[in-house]
Amino acid sequence: MSLKLNDFDYTLPPELIAQAPLPERSASRLLVVDEGRLADRRFTDLPEFIRPGDLLVFNDTRVIHARLHGHKDSGGQIEVLVERAIGPHEALAQVRASKSPKTGSLLRLAGALDVTVLGRVGEFYHLRFPDTDDLHTLLERHGKLPLPPYIQRAAGDDDESRYQTVFAREPGSVAAPTAGLHFDDALLARLAERGAHCAWLTLHVGAGTFQPVRVDDLGEHRMHRERYVIPQETADAITATRAAGGRIIAVGTTSMRALEAAAQDGPLQAGSGETEIFILPGFRFQVADALITNFHLPKSTLLMLVSAFAGVETIRSAYAHAVAQRYRFFSYGDAMFLTRKNDTEDDAV
Repeated sequence: MSLKLNDFDYTLPPELIAQAPLPERSASRLLVVDEGRLADRRFTDLPEFIRPGDLLVFNDTRVIHARLHGHKDSGGQIEVLVERAIGPHEALAQVRASKSPKTGSLLRLAGALDVTVLGRVGEFYHLRFPDTDDLHTLLERHGKLPLPPYIQRAAGDDDESRYQTVFAREPGSVAAPTAGLHFDDALLARLAERGAHCAWLTLHVGAGTFQPVRVDDLGEHRMHRERYVIPQETADAITATRAAGGRIIAVGTTSMRALEAAAQDGPLQAGSGETEIFILPGFRFQVADALITNFHLPKSTLLMLVSAFAGVETIRSAYAHAVAQRYRFFSYGDAMFLTRKNDTEDDAV
């Protein structure tokens, strides 16, 4: 099957891109997509679609203050977005400047940090930060929360809490696992009363999640790498849920990517690793039976992932419905509950 970028395009009115969160986390809408059938609900209705014995797998990553502004030693203005830490004082980062900084040059960031450019690693710059503190401490002190590029405003005080999940624990992401933003403590309690169980993994979301696909032939696209950790108790919970006949429900595409990456070479195993898994229609899912997710950008790898999971035509219909019904899109937008299509369903586009 030959897949082209335009197979995953759709028209989105700009005013449907959510620019801020709703007053309450769980107040968003929920489009339920079950075997091609669509139902307009509220996110607070989610427990109705969860069965006793189901296991919801959440990503407990925490968004770091990864954005810094400053200037080069030549005086030019720059913006740095840390992609990932690669040591206590070093990081890979995107650097926006009128002229690319040279290896060996200094960057003065946030008026306080003298950062050395060590070189390039692909599209990223290898930077060394001062050793006065570990990298995450320096970023929390001097950096800013990095809202996605389609949110046309600077991060405010409310974003410090609302662009984090209520269960965020492990710092390392430059973007939130946005499906998790809809959950509050009251909803988690209702799911427990329903007889559902929760498990946790960590996948640190990189800035590459917002990078456009630049090739028309998707077979030529290469994904960015992301780090993940699946604890032993989570692997055990998945095994026990399967044995008892329950479903594995991935909360977010980040949880989905970690689970499926860890099961590509056999039964899912606990442990840590890096993944550049690219999930396209035709992919055979090994772990997840259902997915909770937000709406994704046109021509994005995440739209391709949900199309692989629920079916290309099903997702096309669901997105057309969501646009017509004025759902809110992207990180601060509304959510979907998707069940996995039958593996025999035609993936033709």
